[in-house]
Amino acid sequence: MKINGVNFNFVDTFKAPIFVPDCFVMGASKLGSGHGEAKLYIGSKEIMYPFFGNYGFVAHCFLLKSDLISYMNALHEEYLHPSQTYRGANEMPELWRERMKAIEALPEVIEFNVYAQDQIEGSRGYVNSKDFGYQLIREISLPLVSYISVMQLKDPKGSTVYYWKLFADFEAISDKKDALVFTYGKKGKEVDSIRQPKESSRDKAIRYARQGQGEYREKLLAECPFCPITMINDERLLIASHIKPWAVATDAEKLDPKNGFILSPLYDKLFDRGFMTFTEDRKIILSNWISPANKRRLGIVDGQFVQMLPLDDERKKYMAFHRSSVFKG
Repeated sequence: MKINGVNFNFVDTFKAPIFVPDCFVMGASKLGSGHGEAKLYIGSKEIMYPFFGNYGFVAHCFLLKSDLISYMNALHEEYLHPSQTYRGANEMPELWRERMKAIEALPEVIEFNVYAQDQIEGSRGYVNSKDFGYQLIREISLPLVSYISVMQLKDPKGSTVYYWKLFADFEAISDKKDALVFTYGKKGKEVDSIRQPKESSRDKAIRYARQGQGEYREKLLAECPFCPITMINDERLLIASHIKPWAVATDAEKLDPKNGFILSPLYDKLFDRGFMTFTEDRKIILSNWISPANKRRLGIVDGQFVQMLPLDDERKKYMAFHRSSVFKG
């Protein structure tokens, strides 16, 4: 794979995403009190050591500025309309502009090292670093709705390097926005739901659109009553998938059938999680974060032309967002 004009050989991806906890982030992004802990939980030591190196490892890592810009664009709506009570909730829109401006001034490749925290007893594996790239992740990450994926590569000299990429967890944002609000009794034992206002017909339509039901689904099926990849046309086996994720879409975009495709469950999952996208000329692109072995099992290939994909000018606008801010390139 080529990154910033340099050819790297793919070796492996870390087995699980590294979710960003509140204790790790800094400043206005935090949910709780305190200053945050610099160490980051990676996974169990039995998984961490084989991937990053042996006891006492120092792993050479890098971030890409283009990835950070995509991450910030993906979370723009979250900054404007937070789903959580961030410490700097009232400053979030301005904070987004400040962070984006700072990121745009960075070099394209941001290198840093992470160090094994072997002094921490037990089975949990941690890393830490004082390097700028690592501290940048702590500064711009939004807790509980962000995660990190790490890819192990070999550079042209044969050295092992680790490509870190921040992602927005759209599903977590949706869950938090959809969550019921509760109030607790004085002793924390009694839980009563706050009385909710009567649901309007538009609110109901938006909720149904979130579930891939109702008018949104019907309009999508009217345009394309089958999955354009598999040609399956049994409505019971089809999913109305949003192009621009529901969590960061405006109310109008949530209900817009042009912001969607009808897909079979496997391809809906790939598309929804950003492991597959489409070019403007209706070709499939598969994410480099899928292992070569699993790519072979999907039944589709990079560059495959999907003739029946309903990709008009309106959908192309949504697809530009999907490619830049949802797809895991």
